[in-house]
Amino acid sequence: MKTREDIMRMIDEEGVEFIRLQFTDIFGGLKNIAVTPGQMDKVFGNKYCFEGSSIFGDRYYFEDKLYLYPVLDTFMILPWRPQQGKVAKIVCDVCLADGTPFELSSRFILKKALKAASEKGYKALVDPECEFFLFHTDENGLPTTQSHEQAGYLDVGPVDFGENARRDIVLMLEEMGFEIESSHHEHAPAQHEVDFKEEEAMKAADNIETFRFAVRSIAKRFGLYATFMPKPKADVAGSGMHTNINLFKANRSVFRNADGSATDEAYFFIGGILKHAKALAAIANPTVNSYKRLILGTDEINKITWAEKGERTLVKLLNGIDDTKVELRFPDGASNPYLLLATCIAAGIDGIEKKINPGKEFDVAKVNGKYDILPENLSDAINELKKDKFIVDVLGKEFVEIYSKIKCDEWNDYMKEVSEWEINTYLARM
Repeated sequence: MKTREDIMRMIDEEGVEFIRLQFTDIFGGLKNIAVTPGQMDKVFGNKYCFEGSSIFGDRYYFEDKLYLYPVLDTFMILPWRPQQGKVAKIVCDVCLADGTPFELSSRFILKKALKAASEKGYKALVDPECEFFLFHTDENGLPTTQSHEQAGYLDVGPVDFGENARRDIVLMLEEMGFEIESSHHEHAPAQHEVDFKEEEAMKAADNIETFRFAVRSIAKRFGLYATFMPKPKADVAGSGMHTNINLFKANRSVFRNADGSATDEAYFFIGGILKHAKALAAIANPTVNSYKRLILGTDEINKITWAEKGERTLVKLLNGIDDTKVELRFPDGASNPYLLLATCIAAGIDGIEKKINPGKEFDVAKVNGKYDILPENLSDAINELKKDKFIVDVLGKEFVEIYSKIKCDEWNDYMKEVSEWEINTYLARM
């Protein structure tokens, strides 16, 4: 555990000149206030505040100021910043003026869900598989969807043009204390994946936020733009964030028997995820664009199914040599990791407590069979979220009301737009 003295010593010894006080809005967007070392007493005294509306992406009015409470163990020096005048970051909890937690903060929602799990004896370990694209920027430094490479799954350089950028991303993350299990080129040209070693759920969520920030920053040094947009190009695979969860009780895996077989609890956990999947989509797939990855094209993982094999199921049971995990294949990189883990862990534990049978394993030979499916768009997902009392309770009724309103506004903005496809298809014919 880091102390104030540890942090001040690191700032002094490493020549840190700026410290980013980071927090996350309700959509997973990273925010920060930058301070100099001379202001650290004020930081440790929880004196920094900001306009509360910004935690809602400026789409919802909130009149109170909110305060940043630094989580000391999250202090890190950012290795891609200048070696002279280094920059560090520290994750902050969001609180009200009297120091009580701000209950609409996504980090607090995860903290509350993990406390509820802990009171039942559970601890969740999570390892995400983060996919992203590395695209060129234009002459103004703005992102495009262009790439000159044609690399595919697991290809190497010189075909893989992003290999050097991906290597630097991994090396710098490890310098920050991350443990990266692997990285590789993904299926689509310019698409990449980095896989983390499992961590306790809160640390995993913090790490995902830091990872996205690091990837974008390091890509910029190579003249590239990193995007976690689920489906930036129509004709290639989209980017997901497959999330592997391992549940423990009394330091033993809840999902694995002594003989290496999967437990009943592993199947019940899957049953809980599948039962709440339609509501979970509003959190795991939170944008209009998310559903173009799920429903259409090369991904098509919208059927509410599970299996031990196959890539097109919503959930997979990973029963390996050393451990057993439940892999969620539907989340994407647009999701807020705090909300994602809070809702999915709670849904899985609900399945265990209620002994929810996940049904028959998905049969690839019957891929066109009759299956229940996820919502087909963001609007339908939000409606499913509002109907699922259990998930509403995990997030909080007030949070769901605000989140739903903002997301419905986003859907309405999308529906007002007249796309190039509509012009090309209808203008000359009507």
